[in-house]
Amino acid sequence: MCDNFTAAASQVTTEALRLWPLPMPSADGDKEERGHILIIGGSSEMPGAVILAASAALRAGAGKLTIATSVNIAQLVALAVPEARVIGLPETSAGGIAAPAARTLEGVIAKVDALLIGPGMQDEPATCEFVCALLSRMDGTKVVLDACAMGVACEKGEEVHSSTDAGNFGGAKWRCAETKERKFLNRFDVQVALTPHAGEMAHLRSSAKQEIVADPSATAQAAARQWNAVVALKGATTFVATPDKQLWQHDGGNIGLAISGSGDTLAGIIAGLAARGASLEQACVWGVALHARAGQELALRTGPLGYLARDIAAEVPRLMHALGQS
Repeated sequence: MCDNFTAAASQVTTEALRLWPLPMPSADGDKEERGHILIIGGSSEMPGAVILAASAALRAGAGKLTIATSVNIAQLVALAVPEARVIGLPETSAGGIAAPAARTLEGVIAKVDALLIGPGMQDEPATCEFVCALLSRMDGTKVVLDACAMGVACEKGEEVHSSTDAGNFGGAKWRCAETKERKFLNRFDVQVALTPHAGEMAHLRSSAKQEIVADPSATAQAAARQWNAVVALKGATTFVATPDKQLWQHDGGNIGLAISGSGDTLAGIIAGLAARGASLEQACVWGVALHARAGQELALRTGPLGYLARDIAAEVPRLMHALGQS
């Protein structure tokens, strides 16, 4: 599944992060300067995921937050995240968000700096169709795909030779095709980052999980070039690969991070950093590092097992400040 090119990885160290500081707003900047993020996710069965991601995005420094979620849980989400504007979208019978809902979000999309799609979403076929419809309306916004929203990159699409949807929006070309199960994108023509773990990457690449685990570095690089996207392949060692052959390696964290909701929190951190001005590459590298260091801090205080994903985001502001000191 991987091509022959592999790059040497740069280590994500404290020194490397300090040499690559995050963008900071001016002293008199307002919330608009810190960036507006739209997070789309959640479902009747998993409302917590979008709440975790939203909280993490704010903890990462985003200034303005809008959440779009199932109308069935919108009020619950609004109460849990009082800092957010919350938009209710119709839910399919299988718990997903249908493609026509993308039109509802056109006005919001035009105003945001970063978009996260996926935490807590269900019904992969409907989600993929929705993501295709949404990305066709994007122009310059940084996009993070997580969970089942990443299904638009599923490699099963290589079996299809005809396109059923194609178009232009704001000069950004896009192309969708479809199988009987889902719609997918052959290659991203907008700024996109994906955040799979090994099992999700195996699904996207139509590979065995063992193949991904055996060579995660090469897999991340091949996927980044194929999809024209930044890929953060999560694991005990996480690799962040870019389409232009940059590769980062992060070692660290602890077993306590392997808990429900941890990935939603990481996706929120990454998207929050992107909203405040970081490139997707920088947001992924810093996001992975902050997430791991938060786990380390929690393990020191509570032990390596038993802390919750909701505890991770609260560690992020102090860690960002500490890493920003020379």
